[in-house]
Amino acid sequence: MHIKPYIQSILSFSHSQKVDLLRLDSLHPIVSGNKFYKLRFYIAAAIQNGCSTVVSFGGPYSNHIVALAFTAKEAKLKSIGYIRTNADEPMTPSLAEAKAYGMELVYLGRTDFQSKKANILESNNNNTAIYFIDEGGYGTIGAKGAATILSEQDTTHYDCIICAVGTGTMLAGCINAASLNQKIIGIPVLKNEGSIEAEINALLLDKNDPNNDPSNDPSNVKKNSISYTLLHQFHQGGYAKTNPMMIDFMNRLWDTEKIPTDIVYTSKLLFGVEQLIQENYFEKDASILVIHSGGLQGNRSLPAGTLKF
Repeated sequence: MHIKPYIQSILSFSHSQKVDLLRLDSLHPIVSGNKFYKLRFYIAAAIQNGCSTVVSFGGPYSNHIVALAFTAKEAKLKSIGYIRTNADEPMTPSLAEAKAYGMELVYLGRTDFQSKKANILESNNNNTAIYFIDEGGYGTIGAKGAATILSEQDTTHYDCIICAVGTGTMLAGCINAASLNQKIIGIPVLKNEGSIEAEINALLLDKNDPNNDPSNDPSNVKKNSISYTLLHQFHQGGYAKTNPMMIDFMNRLWDTEKIPTDIVYTSKLLFGVEQLIQENYFEKDASILVIHSGGLQGNRSLPAGTLKF
């Protein structure tokens, strides 16, 4: 299932900087992009612990839920998804796909989701047959997997590495794997996400501590010595929010570069990068790597024909 992703230059973004895109979306048609990396060690841990079932949480268009359903099936594990929607609402194509891969769907409704999740976790605290994975693969094990996004590529020559931020797991993994001289930038896709920095910091390893090797047990986490920047101005109104300007941008990016993007993560990421280049945010002659995190499930919420791809 794991195919090495390729790097594509974004020629239409070129100014005085070189801008490359790490196409994680090329990994697999279902377990797309960073989902493979974030899930890889969770699935291994579930098998090692003798668990028969993996469980997670997500929304009705969750890339994570679909990827987990397929990955669990491939690993011969049962899967359960607790979904932030109601049972009487129309089933989305994403949930139908997850169900087709064998995932049992449990609908928790759209209110008090976090408290309901906490109750589920508490009530199953002693159930050794079930392995729980947080929303979006958040956690130290997910960050450990995300660190291999960079460690499996030759990325040390880039001055700046940029990715979208949902749970912050991928960004934390990239910070843990980056060189000390590299600048790391995250573009959050949620509005007014006041806790995201703390959630990222909780997953960072201390590069000055020789015992904090990311290949070791990731439960021993300390604050990373690498600084990073979060740019909050590109969320377009909030999670999964879009507008005609963004749709036009996504179609233009497809026409010019043949890069497919989604309304939740990658369109906001690449729009932000283009705006930053136009505003001379980056140093002259900087070498920039943008990470395409894959996952186009959110586009299924759009009317047919909205996008060209």
